Amino acid sequence: MKQSRFTDGQIIAILKQAESGMPVPEVCREHNISSATFYKWRSKYAGMDASLMARMRELEAENARLKKMYAEERLKAEIIQEAMAKKCGKASLRKKMAYEAVTQKAVSIRFACDAFQISETCYRYQHQSEDGNSLIADWLIKLTNEHKDWGFGLCFAYIRNVKGFQFNHKRVYRIYCELALNLRIKPKRRIKRPVTEVLKEPEHTNDIWSLDFMHDQMSDGQSYRLLNVIDDYKREGLAMEADLSLPASRVIRTLNQILEYRLPPNTIRCDNGPEFTIHEFQNWVVQKGIRIEYIQPGKPQQNAYIERYNRTVRYGLLNQYLFNNLNDIQDYATRWLWFYNHERPHQANGGKPPLMNI
Repeated sequence: MKQSRFTDGQIIAILKQAESGMPVPEVCREHNISSATFYKWRSKYAGMDASLMARMRELEAENARLKKMYAEERLKAEIIQEAMAKKCGKASLRKKMAYEAVTQKAVSIRFACDAFQISETCYRYQHQSEDGNSLIADWLIKLTNEHKDWGFGLCFAYIRNVKGFQFNHKRVYRIYCELALNLRIKPKRRIKRPVTEVLKEPEHTNDIWSLDFMHDQMSDGQSYRLLNVIDDYKREGLAMEADLSLPASRVIRTLNQILEYRLPPNTIRCDNGPEFTIHEFQNWVVQKGIRIEYIQPGKPQQNAYIERYNRTVRYGLLNQYLFNNLNDIQDYATRWLWFYNHERPHQANGGKPPLMNI
């Protein structure tokens, strides 16, 4: 509103001069105002004193402020009503809609930021160079295609620790989510179980080795077995032996092959299968000076390290291929074991492969 150069008291004094009998032209000439201004003042302020004029100006200012507030709230409601038809949960989408409101609705930046609940810093932020995003996306797509059981943790650990890229985990996870690569999280079934023996943790390399068998079928439906041997300390895979039958003699032969280049372990942990409880295997263990530790029947969680390793083998190898013969199985198992030990990240080793630092 344009500010008058006359105060309320001066306007009242000018009107009183005209009321006292002074001609209007002379009053206008004396105060250097137009006759239209004089008659406007008289129609608006006739019969008032200075206090009433001040009160009326306060009411006018209050009325103007309320009108402006109402117009802003109405405009905000219209903008939000248009935005409700769109998905605007992310800050980036709300920022985009704030841009549209400023350009199309001609509202202020502060008003748009308040309407869409974003800060002015977020509104004015300019994206930095994203040259590496395509590289990250290519690696994520490649890893998830080759290893369908890998989630974000393994993919990020492989990119960061194995390939040596220094990308921030939040940046990689944002691209991972934009590519919709998230794995479905299966809910855990809570089952009450009796208290079992505490799992003994290894203290150093060759402290505890774990052994276990897996079963699967070839393309012709014939079943085969897979013997897995790991060192519990760094989750290192020591051997994967595949055959139609794996008796105690084959288990002993596999362990002897491992002992050709490694020291014997202090303890071997296994279940109560006939291959491990037979006298031939027990005599071999005593001869090598190794203590054998059987888990309780029906308590596979007491051999948790090899059970977790079996899951990795199942999802990373056996479920990925359909084998035709034992030679293919052994060939793929040998190559996969090298990949597991040297390139596949493991969370127990700080996101690094078991043999990366060796």
